[in-house]
Formats: sequence, C-alpha cells, structure tokens
Amino acid sequence: MTESYDALETRSPEAREAALLAALPAQIAHAKAKAPHFTRSLAEVEAVAVTSRQALARLPVLRKSDLIDLQQAAPPFAGTTATATAELLRVFASPGPIYDPEGRGRDWWRIARGLHAAGFRQGELVHNCFSYHFTPGGMMLESAAHALGCPVFPAGVGNTEAQAQAMADLRPAAYTGTPSFLKAILEKADEMGLDHRSLTKACVSGEALLPPLRQALADLGVAVSQFYATADLGLIAYESPARQGLIVDEGVIVEIVRPGTGDPVPEGEVGEVVVTSFNADYPLIRFGTGDLSAVLAGASPCGRTNMRLKGWMGRADQTTKVKGMFVHPRQVAEVVKRHAGLGRARLVVDNALGTDAMTLNVEAAQPDEALAAAIAQSVQTLCKIKGAVMFHPPGSLPNDGKVIEDLRSAN
Repeated sequence: MTESYDALETRSPEAREAALLAALPAQIAHAKAKAPHFTRSLAEVEAVAVTSRQALARLPVLRKSDLIDLQQAAPPFAGTTATATAELLRVFASPGPIYDPEGRGRDWWRIARGLHAAGFRQGELVHNCFSYHFTPGGMMLESAAHALGCPVFPAGVGNTEAQAQAMADLRPAAYTGTPSFLKAILEKADEMGLDHRSLTKACVSGEALLPPLRQALADLGVAVSQFYATADLGLIAYESPARQGLIVDEGVIVEIVRPGTGDPVPEGEVGEVVVTSFNADYPLIRFGTGDLSAVLAGASPCGRTNMRLKGWMGRADQTTKVKGMFVHPRQVAEVVKRHAGLGRARLVVDNALGTDAMTLNVEAAQPDEALAAAIAQSVQTLCKIKGAVMFHPPGSLPNDGKVIEDLRSAN
C-alpha cells in the first residue's frame, strides 16, 4: 500500500527475527570487548550463547535513569561507548545532565526511515524546529533529512514570528519539531497574514500527539506523522500512513518488560520499553528507556511487517519528557534545595490546552510573589523549561513519594 524505505521493512517477520538474532552475539561480544561498562556488567555472559530472546532476557537492564550517576562516577560516558571520544563527531548534553555521543557516518541515528514513512522525499526543504543547542534533536533530524537528499532550514526553537516569516519566504514542504510548536507557528502565520500552504507534511516527536492536536494541524493543512527516538538509541519506532501504532525500526531489538525488572511481559500488556541497539559506537545492550508502551498484535496495513508499539503510554519511572526535554525527579529536588523553608514538592505536567505545561506545587509556610519568581527561575535554570509555581500549606501535599505527576493522556 505504501512505498517502503527499503526491502527490510517488508521482509517476513521470521526472516527479520533470524537476522537480528544472528547478529546479536557479535554485538554483545563487541560491547564486552570495547565498552568497559559492558565488560563488567556482562562479564559472566557468553556472547555466543545469546541467540534467542529468552537468552537476551536474562541479561541485565541498563536504565537511562541510572546514566546520570554512572556518568558522574566515570565521565563522560560511563564506559558505555565503544568509540573513543576523540573519534566521535559530536558530543551533546541532555538535561540531567546526560552526555550523548554522535559517531561518524550517514544518518547515525537512523531516523531517515521515519521521515520517509512520513512522506519526506529528495529535494524537499525541511523546516527543522528541534533544538540545536546542547541537545542532539536538531542534528538528529538534520542528518536524517540529508540522508534523504532534503535541504534543511535549521530553525531551532523559539521566535515564533520569525519562524512564520521564514516559512512564508522559504516555502518549505515539511516540518520537524514538536507538534505544539508547529501549531503555534501556523497560527502566528495566519495572524500575520502569511501564506504557509507550502507546508503539507510534518514528522514530530518530543511530546504527546493527542488526537485534537493532530486534527487541528490537519485543519491547518498539514498531515502529521510521529516518531519515537532517543538521543542514545536513535530511532526506536515510527508511524506510517496507516496511523495504526508505531512500527519498530529495523536496527534495534525491542522488548516490553515489567517495570522495575527485566522480565518480558505478554503481548499487549503495558510495560517498559527496553531496546538493544546494533550501533557500533554506542552498543547499548538492553537499555531501559523508562517509557511505557505495549505491543500491538498483527502487522500494519501499510505492508510493513515489523512489530508495532501502541505509542508512548507514560513513564516507568518518574522521569518524563516535556516539550522534547527530559525532566528528572532529581531536578525537582535540586529546586527545593535552592530555597529555604520549602517542604514537599510535586511537579505536575499537563496538556489540557494542547501544549505541554508544568506546574511546581510546593509547600511553603510564608509564600510570596518574590519567592514564587525565584523558584520559577530555578525551575527554568535546572529543567531548561519554564514552569508555573503554586504554593500549598505545609503538610498538605500527599506523602506518597511521587515527585513528578504526568496528567497527559496516553495516545
């Protein structure tokens, strides 16, 4: 039904599984030989014996939430990379901080497959609104677009009026970035009387694409597809025109495990997404993303035959993603430490108005506007995202250990 990126997408599930499992022992051996973290964590593992999903499931899970402490103890990458820093192309810093490598080579994060499924084609100008500062989002999408032969306008984030003017002047065919920012740009263009009709397609990530937002963008003339990727793993899954789940990328093995364990759950049950990558520079073995999802039964009607995920269904831990940035419980705790007299704090993330928003609910005996402004500044400094502040009487917030509460509906 849909033109595929390559023959890998339409091979039989049996052929795919056989190829992935045949390549797995060599990747595990490579990780053990070249990445000191895996030399230690997989010391008792015989790589040649890991030739099935059952054998893979017996290996330890390295969770993203552990990388902050691991990297602080052994900077910069905690021995998880197989390529020396001097031989990398770039190094990035995601909030936490978590340092992310980029190796050399075409489409290193493998995201071109997702853009192709979204309809991006050679020669089409891409308006890229992922961040080019500190975090790798901008370069992840730019390198993918270049792999397809698409020129890129490196717009980055912010400056909505300038974005709308550039869109009218440059007449891009496609957009990459968060869906809420695309909506803001298009609405600003309408407000300014600017023509944005050249833009007909978008491939988005970084926040939930809820049905009302997808429809609002369709009403503005843009067909929106989404993809699921991380700075460490690259592409994990992507949406096809069938709009029935996210199709797993050809370059990874995905497991759904019971949160807090490494035990795979039955098909259809919600659990944590755990990914094994075949990246030679960054050979992550059983990397726990912290994201919740579930496997959809059957294959996509588009003709692609790989496993499908239901999409992002929340976080297995309390770390969450807001406007494309991860926010960690430790960042909330650091905000509280910076201001005397505060009690419990709970960061609430919502999407009620179609855009991710967060509010720090905090106990304070003597709240005032100056304290609220100071706390808000700390939130922006530490989390790299603006957030509102709401005060509560001491002892009034729940004593349940929850630091981050995500109220956004699962897509």
